[in-house]
Amino acid sequence: MGRSRYVILEPDKPHFLTCTVVEWLPVFTRPDAVQIVLDSWRYQRTHDGLRLYGYVILENHLHFVAQAPRLDKCVSSFKSFTAARLIELLEASNAERLLTRLRFAKCAHKRDREYQFWQEGIHAEMVFSEAVMREKLDYIHRNPVKRGYVDLPEHWRYSSARDYSGQKGLMEVDSWC
Repeated sequence: MGRSRYVILEPDKPHFLTCTVVEWLPVFTRPDAVQIVLDSWRYQRTHDGLRLYGYVILENHLHFVAQAPRLDKCVSSFKSFTAARLIELLEASNAERLLTRLRFAKCAHKRDREYQFWQEGIHAEMVFSEAVMREKLDYIHRNPVKRGYVDLPEHWRYSSARDYSGQKGLMEVDSWC
């Protein structure tokens, strides 16, 4: 798959981002896989100035709205780190079927790795107004409802919807003001 046509042109502005596992493989079906993503965001919030406004993690992709002094570098680091840790988890779990698919998905010209975890590129859209921020957060939070997984957004454990409904979510998010 080629590079995404979506790019982060203003890396210091908030963006709605999507990262997808190659071949839409269902990797985030276990809490330990999701924890790797959450831990990476926590690290970036503390060390890289990442502001995370909202997120949802589904079985094969994730959406989030974030901002950082160099968001493009943060996203690149996020994808690299999480891919390596998630592959280690799959290897430790003997998830041979998933690993075989990740090995098959690797582009032939990439000789520095055995697997390809994330689809190349990212879907990034700049959030330039309060209305767009609300639209993106609503989309993120309603995604599990739309897929029929839960009846209410705040019922989805791996989402910031709880934070926006006055409950405590799995990780702290930044308020949009």
